[in-house]
Order: sequence, then structure tokens, then C-alpha cells
Amino acid sequence: MLDRIEEGSVRLLGSNSGGSSESRWVDGSEVDWDEDPPWSTKSKGSDGREGYGSIRRRLVKKPKRVDSFDVEAMEISAAHDQHSKDLSLWSTIALAFQTLGVVYGDMGTSPLYVFADVFSKVPINSDNDVLGALSLVMYTIALIPLAKYVFIVLKANDNGEGGTFALYSLICRYANVNLLPNRQQADEQISSFRLKLPTPELQRALKIKETLEKTSILKNVLLVLVLIGTSMIIGDGILTPAISVMSAISGLQDQIDGFGTSEVVSISIVVLVALFNIQRFGTAKVGFMFAPVLALWFFSLGSIGLYNMLKYDITVVRALNPAYIYYFFNNNGKSAWSALGGCVLCITGAEAMFADLGHFTVPSIQIAFTFVVFPCLLLAYMGQAAFLMKNPALYSSVFYKSVPESLFWPVFVIATLGAMIASQAMISATFSCVKQSMALGCFPRLKIIHTSKKIMGQIYIPVINWFLMIMCIIVVYIFKSTTDIANAYGIAEVGVMMVSTTLVTLVMLLVWQTNLFLAFSFLLVFGSVELIYMSSVLSKIFEGGWLPLAFATFFLSVMYTWNYGSVLKYRREVREKISMDLMLDLSSNLGTVRVPGIGLLYNELVQGIPSIFLQFLLNLPALHSTIVFVCIKYVPIPVVPQEERFLFRRVCPKDYHMFRCVARYGYKDSRKEDHRAFEQLLIESLEKFLRKEALEAALEDIDDLDSVSADTRISDLTPDTAVDELKIPLMHGQNLEETGTSSSREASLTVLPSSYMSMEEDPSLEYELSALREAMDSGFTYLLGHGDVKAKKDSFFFKKLMINYFYAFLRKNCRGGTANMKVPHTNIIQVGMTYMV
Repeated sequence: MLDRIEEGSVRLLGSNSGGSSESRWVDGSEVDWDEDPPWSTKSKGSDGREGYGSIRRRLVKKPKRVDSFDVEAMEISAAHDQHSKDLSLWSTIALAFQTLGVVYGDMGTSPLYVFADVFSKVPINSDNDVLGALSLVMYTIALIPLAKYVFIVLKANDNGEGGTFALYSLICRYANVNLLPNRQQADEQISSFRLKLPTPELQRALKIKETLEKTSILKNVLLVLVLIGTSMIIGDGILTPAISVMSAISGLQDQIDGFGTSEVVSISIVVLVALFNIQRFGTAKVGFMFAPVLALWFFSLGSIGLYNMLKYDITVVRALNPAYIYYFFNNNGKSAWSALGGCVLCITGAEAMFADLGHFTVPSIQIAFTFVVFPCLLLAYMGQAAFLMKNPALYSSVFYKSVPESLFWPVFVIATLGAMIASQAMISATFSCVKQSMALGCFPRLKIIHTSKKIMGQIYIPVINWFLMIMCIIVVYIFKSTTDIANAYGIAEVGVMMVSTTLVTLVMLLVWQTNLFLAFSFLLVFGSVELIYMSSVLSKIFEGGWLPLAFATFFLSVMYTWNYGSVLKYRREVREKISMDLMLDLSSNLGTVRVPGIGLLYNELVQGIPSIFLQFLLNLPALHSTIVFVCIKYVPIPVVPQEERFLFRRVCPKDYHMFRCVARYGYKDSRKEDHRAFEQLLIESLEKFLRKEALEAALEDIDDLDSVSADTRISDLTPDTAVDELKIPLMHGQNLEETGTSSSREASLTVLPSSYMSMEEDPSLEYELSALREAMDSGFTYLLGHGDVKAKKDSFFFKKLMINYFYAFLRKNCRGGTANMKVPHTNIIQVGMTYMV
């Protein structure tokens, strides 16, 4: 089997030059990534406390072997240490200004429809009804966006990235809960992979980790929870443009005679079509407009709100007293509970603060919300409440009615632009969410277009864009009312928030190792509030609430089916790896003719030789002189630095000229490189690998000579002297030992063959490099396997249904492997294979 040939004792040699550890790259074996290598420097921090490595080693039950990938990754990460630079105050303020146009558009447009929806369910019989609704809105904004997101959730970021999948990747790094078993110890050496634990080690965190890793049901529950949150976000991408644009356009109904519902629907559809058609140009083209327009919008909200308070009733500040919430429920009973579904709309887009974190910084988002968004929204709602206390019958169009008549058209234009910007933000967030899902193996492959050369997060997915547009048009045409759309909108918003609360609680327990009381207080306080809101919006299932549930069910089915089929396929490939005994029996010519050239065989395995390689041996009359097994692997971190992208290893003896390359990408990385640039980078990395291997072979021989010399010296000692020397503490004789070692190393250098004196003169290295260059001159060929997946005949019915029909349909209609590469078709060879799972 494969383990027999890839097994080997790895000898590590230290070198103090350059301050980095020099390591031999040799054929390694498959290892359990749950252990740090014995030479790991992660065991203790500078303050002497136990770090992540010691926590992991406490879980080790048996000795592990060392993987050459791990050695290589350790050396790369030692040479590359990223340090995040703190931005200056003015840079942070500039970023905070930019967040207005990207993060807060959705929440900023909520005053267009919140009170209209609330009072469509609760009649205004007294001032207490208005003050109670206002108090609910004010404390909802203070509790969820301000207290929860600004001060707690934003800190649960994944190296500066936020969102549901960022939380999931953070948990996956600390505990092996990913269902796809392709994790390697080398991944933990990526500079952005390492975790920083803010508290000392706790036994509780270890128990949670062990429970998650050992219980497959909990792994599936966690995955489904993440997929539900992602599905809800995609649902937001459909509902946000619909409700925002309709709410803005509906202001014309009272301003233009004969402008009715059908006209609102028609113009809204035209605006939506235009909005989705400009997505192909990317947000970079119009991004400079977003922040100034939203800044003007928030200024208008605050100014008009203050004007209405002074004009109608300044006493609305009484709503700061939460007792009015009690009066509101006491006076209206079940109707007040039903009105919570409209009240929750005041925090629509709160999850965008976390989801869009990757484009900004935590302080910039905190500053923008605390000093601009929060006070302007409070003034806007207080102004509308003051207007309603004098004009309760005008609740259905309270926003535009409360605007001074001379300012109607400017405010209408700004409101429409603000609604489009809010929609743009959620559409872009949907694109990013789908891309992250694809990277983590939870969504079928789709065409992704990068619309910016500088900002990798700005992408465009045509299929998703047109799907969102069609769904938005259908929603607007069917519902024709913002009230019914609001019922659907509330479920999607609260669903995402509940998922975030659950995942952040798990991060607090597992990663932060927060005090148990504080963690459950977070879950109890925010979870209870969100559960109350969810109970209210779920009561509107038959009044439009079914829509986000239908969207969520559809996307959840697609994502879970894809992940389920991909995991089964990967596990089948692992079980069917080619035996190394067979490879040795074939000898270096592999039982066929080896012709000049480099064959890049793409597969998903990070260990072993894939079974598809046997199909190429059987079907091709000749094979390339150099074979590289390329594995494109996504790791649960946002970005992998370019210098840490590739890991290499030999998979057979030298005369086979076969290597394995693992190309690692983060879920925010973009694979935009041309195939020629990729080939050049791969060959440069491979040459560096070969030179390093030759150098380490020479150093290993030096160390062998040192060992022989040391054995001779010890044998010359008397037994008593030897025992006495062994009793001396190590530090006591450190200088003498270093001197002796240095002298022996210098002596050994004089007896080394000349081939070891300079790696450039090593004949075996020069031969291999010349063979590699000759193969490169002959060109590259991409060897791709087209695998069909079928369920076994004795599988249960549900598995056959999912694999043979649903998963097969998705694989047939998703973007193929060749489409993801900018490679001429003449350079591609495909072989088919069927996997029985």
C-alpha cells in the first residue's frame, strides 16, 4: 500500500545561520494533523504560558510521524511573519466614512418603511402607542447592532474577515469539524492560520473540542446551521432590492395624481433591471459615489428628524423610558406582539457590519455606527414619532409626509439612490457569500468574474446575478406591497442573527475560552431577544413569510447535496489510492514510454496517488517524463500569502521524476493567474525544492560524520568519566560542546566529496534540473479526470436519490474543471472514471 513507500524516518538538522531552522525535505508519510511536530516553537509564548501547540499535544494518544510537507511549511512560515499594522487615526476616520456607502445602506433606508409596517398591525389609539413603538425601535437598535455586533461580534473575526463562513472557518481551524478529510499539519504553519488565544488553557475548551471532533452528528448539525445562515443571506440578496426600491418609489403615490400601485410596481421593476444590469461593471466603477450619497442621506435623516421634533412634539424623548414598551404591550396585547415583525426591520442590514468586515477594520465600523449611524437613526425615528403624534392617520406614508414640502424632490432622489446603494451592498455580499461557499466545498462551481484588479473581494457571478434579478422581479410583481415583503424580510434577517449568535457563542467557548457565565449570558440575552422576534415574524408565514423559508430550503438543499456528494467522492478516492507496490513493480518507465514534457495531473488528494492515474496509464500510449500531481486545496483561512502557496514532495524514487504539489488558497483568494504564470511559478518552486533537497542531503552526510566522530570520542573515555560527564547539566558544558561540534564539523568538511562542497556541482542535482528544463521546453499537458459519481446498488433510497439524481444534475450543470483554467484545449487530456460511493 501507499503507506509502505511513503513511510520513512525524517532526520532534522539545525542550523543557526539566518535564524531559521533548516530541515531535510524527504519522502514523508501520512500523519495525524492533531499533533504539532516535536520541534514546534508554539508550545510556549514569550510570557511562559502554554500556547496552542501544548493544548493540542494534550489530546495526543499515540506517537505520530513527521510529514515532509510539514517541514517545508514550517520553514516557509518562519521566513515569512506577517504583522498587521495599526492604521493612523485619520486613516481610520477615512475608512469609517467609506463604510457608510457599503455597510450601512440597508439599515439607513429602514426609516422608509418601519413605522408604516408597525402601525399597519397596531392602530394608533393614543400617544402611548407611538411612544411604545418608538421605545421598541430605539432599544432594538441599541441592543442588537450596537451592543451585540459593534462591541462583541466584530471581535470574532477571522483574520479581519467576517460573516457566517468566517466563523465556521475559525471553528474548523481550532477543531477538526470539516466533513472533508483533507486537512494537513502543514496548513497550520501558514502565517495567517495560527490562532491567538487570549486566555489561558481551559479543560472545558478541550472537552468541547473532543466532543465536536468525535461526534459526526454535531459536525453535521454545525454545517447545516452555517448553511442555513448562508441561505438566509442569499435570501436577503433577493428581498433587500425589492423592498428598498419599492419603498423609495412609493413616495410618488401621494405626490403625483393617478400614480397608483401598478405604476409603483412597473417603475420598481425598471429600476431593478437597471440595477442588476450594471453589476457586470463592478462596484469599483461607481464606488466613489456611495459614501458621499449615504453621508448626505444620513445627514438628511438626522436633520429632518430634529426638525420634526422641534415642530411637532419634543416630548417624544420620553420614549427613552423603557416603561412605554410595557404600556405598548399592555394596551395592544397580541397585536403588539404581531407588530414586532415590523419593529425588527429597523435593524435590517445589521449583519452587514460583520459580513463586510473584510473590506474595512473593526475600529472604522465601530466609529461610523457609534458617531454617525446610531444618532442619525434615533433622530429620524424620533422625528417620525413626533409627526405621528399629531398626524396618526398618515402612518402609511409617514416618511415622505414628514418631509418638508420644499425638500420632497431632493429627498426623494437621495432616497432612491440610497435604496439602490443598499441593494448593491447586499448583492455584492451575496456574491462574496457564494464564492466562500464554493471555496469551502459547499456550492457548485460557477463562473466568477473579478471586476477590480486591486480589490480581490469585488466579484461578479453572472448566474447568481440573473437569478437574483428574476426573483426580485417576481417578488415585486406578486406581492405589490412593501408590507407583505416586510413579513418575508423579517424572517431572513432574524434567521441570520440567530445563526451568528450561536456560532459566536461557540467561538467564545472554544477559541476565546471565555468565562462560562459570560458566554451563556451572551447567548441568553441576545438569543432570547432574537427568539422573541422570530416567534413574531413566523406568525406571518401565510402573509409572505413563506418566501424566505422557500429560498432557504432551496439553497440549503443545493449546498448540502453538493457537500454530501463531494465528501463521499473524496473518501472514495482516498480508499482507491494506487498501491505503491504496483508503482514499484512498474519501474521508473511506469510500464509505458516516457516522452519529454511535463504532465500536470489535477486531483483532490493531498496524500497518495489517485486512482485516475491508472486510467491514464491504461489509455495513453506514452506518458510525460515529469509528472506533477497538483492538488488545488482551499484551507479555512481568508488569504494564503503567495510565498506560502505551494508545497512539494517526491512521491516515488528519484528516477521516477514524479512529484506532488499542493497549491493552497484561502476562501477569499482569487485564482486569476494565467496558466503560463501558474506554470512558471510552479517550476520555480519545484527547482527551489530540488536545490534545497540536495543541500540538505549534503548537510545530513556532514551530521553523520559528526555522529561517528562523537561515538569514537565517547568510547575512549573511562566508564567512570563517562558517567560523570553524563551527570553534568546540559547548560554547564554548553560552550565546550559547541566548540567541539564546530571543530568536528570543520574537520569533517575536509573529507567530504567535492560534490557536497557546492550544490551547484552536484551531478545528480544538475542532471535532474537539466531534465526538468528539457521537459519544460517540450511543454505542459494538463491531465484531468472526469469522474461520475454513482451510489452503490445496495445503498438506501435517500442516498440513491441525492447522488444519482440531485448531485449528478448539479455536477452536469456546474462549471467544469477545464472552464476554470485559461488553458488551450490542445493542452488538455481528459479521462473518464466512475466512483461508486
